Amino acid sequence: MQHMTASIPRRAIRPGKHPIDLALQGGGSHGAFTWGVLDRLLEDETLEITAISGTSAGAMNAVALAAGLMDGGRAGAQRVLRQFWTRVAELSPFHSLQTSPLGAMLEPVNEWIAPWMKPWTEPLKQAADALGHQFSPYQLNPLNLNPLRDILSETVDFERVRHCHKTQLFVAATHVRTGALRIFGQHGLTADMVLASACLPLLFQAVEIDGEAYWDGGYAGNPSLLPLVQDTPADDLLLVQINPMLRDVVPTRASDILDRINEVTFNASLLKELRTLALMKQMAGDTPQAGGPALLRRVQRLRVHLIDGGASLAPLGAGSKTETQWSFLSHLHALGRGAAEQWLQRHRGDMGRRSSFDLAQLLPG
Repeated sequence: MQHMTASIPRRAIRPGKHPIDLALQGGGSHGAFTWGVLDRLLEDETLEITAISGTSAGAMNAVALAAGLMDGGRAGAQRVLRQFWTRVAELSPFHSLQTSPLGAMLEPVNEWIAPWMKPWTEPLKQAADALGHQFSPYQLNPLNLNPLRDILSETVDFERVRHCHKTQLFVAATHVRTGALRIFGQHGLTADMVLASACLPLLFQAVEIDGEAYWDGGYAGNPSLLPLVQDTPADDLLLVQINPMLRDVVPTRASDILDRINEVTFNASLLKELRTLALMKQMAGDTPQAGGPALLRRVQRLRVHLIDGGASLAPLGAGSKTETQWSFLSHLHALGRGAAEQWLQRHRGDMGRRSSFDLAQLLPG
């Protein structure tokens, strides 16, 4: 794994604050759920977000938050996050309808319009999927047009991101040639690095950085936890997961099988890291020791927490990760805020004291 550590000086934690690191998973437009989580966490003045590791949509949420922190503090972060997701929604072909007086009359769209739009959008998605399996983005998109590039340039000031002293950032991408995980640190972070983290190879051409090609970070680290364990001061780590781990029904249709394969693939690297942490904690034991490897002592202190969006997002299906209607994104945002509120109510007292997610349950036997 290539690991570029951020060179931004660590900021001292203010008294009365709970330092917390965030690990933000990728998952297309389901990243709007994470937007809702962040929106709620930013309102809690007792939490100090010391570092964020993000992949794909998680990386985009991370850079929007960091840029906003440098341009208005917590309120600025909330504003930039909303601007980012608003621009994503404006790419939707149904945006004009939904923002018109007629659209307002037909709210809530998720209950009213969504079923009406599905017969129109589903055949288009199926045709696009079929085309994508026959032709590569190098054939279908020779000009390498990527609307996310414009959205990032319009909403995120990367100069502020690179010089943000209010949090640290780590962005994951997959090195195409070797298949290895690449972590881009905050210092020198560019829009291309974030686009690389979100580059699905059947949709976009590989993103080239320093002469090397990169694909979506979800294949190798979704998100990567190691930078948060190695390079940050917080002992509390909160994972925001948006790809379902569990599915109650075995898929039988070809499209559903492919969707489940993608979910399994994009969770595999995360599960591996979580199990590694669980084994290291098991090796370290419960009694603090002065000797031994520094990393093992660090893992021993680590407290892990989880906001799992999988249960609420699973019924939407993996295909909905490409839906960008404002009503849909707003719905996900509300789900994320609600999930964060529930987590704060249940586990605020665990901060600084104990893990609220049991890593040992991931170990066999």
